[in-house]
Amino acid sequence: MRAIAIVDGEHYPDVIRAALDELPYEFVAVRFVGGTEKLRGAPDYGVPIVDGVPDVDVAIDLTDERRPDVIADFLAAGISVVGADFRFDPPPLHEFELPSISVIGTRKRVGKTAVTAHIARLLARDRDVVCVAMGRGGPAEPELVTTPPTIDELVARSRAGQHAASDYLELAVLTGVPAVGCRRAGGGIAGAPFVSNVIEGARLAASLEPDVVVFDGSGSAIPPIASTVRILIGREPFRERISDIVLDEVELRLRPTEPLTGRVAVFTAGPAATDHLEAEVAHVSHNLARRDLLREELERVDADTYLVELKAAAIDVVAEHALANGRRVVLAGNEVVSNGLDDAVLAFLPQGVRA
Repeated sequence: MRAIAIVDGEHYPDVIRAALDELPYEFVAVRFVGGTEKLRGAPDYGVPIVDGVPDVDVAIDLTDERRPDVIADFLAAGISVVGADFRFDPPPLHEFELPSISVIGTRKRVGKTAVTAHIARLLARDRDVVCVAMGRGGPAEPELVTTPPTIDELVARSRAGQHAASDYLELAVLTGVPAVGCRRAGGGIAGAPFVSNVIEGARLAASLEPDVVVFDGSGSAIPPIASTVRILIGREPFRERISDIVLDEVELRLRPTEPLTGRVAVFTAGPAATDHLEAEVAHVSHNLARRDLLREELERVDADTYLVELKAAAIDVVAEHALANGRRVVLAGNEVVSNGLDDAVLAFLPQGVRA
């Protein structure tokens, strides 16, 4: 295998040359990444020193410290990075026949689904759109939802043992466009899920022959699709290099899907602001992901309407409590304060674009 060695000045050059001779690769270059302690003038490694990413099969890290920027350069070029006791592989990205956008993040709860919903609504103004969501609570087989599910339907799902607050259901509620639910388990450092059915979900979405498919990432996991456009929320070297639009953060504003009446209790999974709501807010909870604390709170809540994000325990705890106590449930989305995002997306996917 043609290889490049990642080296530093914390090793004597003769030690590196000996290692290059011993290791079972055809070294064609080295990339020097800093350090001077063991150097006496310009080092000689027996092969050229390069700055970029040459045409090689693998990068061998002979340094003692991982350098995320350097590793990201190789992964973004589709080249694995191998060390003495580790290996980083670029996540496989499968070709997709339709124009598509993937929304990815550096961790959970950064606003990926809100951005996905925002983009889906934006593009659906003048074209057919399908969303595909991958989640840790998605269905065993990709499921297509063509109409927004009601609270009663979501409760029925929950009582049947299904996850009723999965991202594809949220997208169906918030966008009104068809949504395909997928699942994934595990996520690598570079974003590859260990197991997923997203490829099958992408085929299901393509069978509807939409103009655009919007893929919603999960946590730091990346949809395994070679998207036309990729949008990153947050900063991380590898993900930045494979993304077309990078958002440092997303400003979100809670948006009820129906008018609010009476005293309102708000239930969210994150620090969503409520001061813009045209309602008498009697209680605010950020504990949707903490069922134990949520159940304790609900015993103390005095409200007529529960405004709830469709996440975590929204249905199996909050909606069930509302039904048992005669309270009204209104689902909430997170409205994205665009700040140039719309123009950036439309610049990549003008109206009527086809791959």
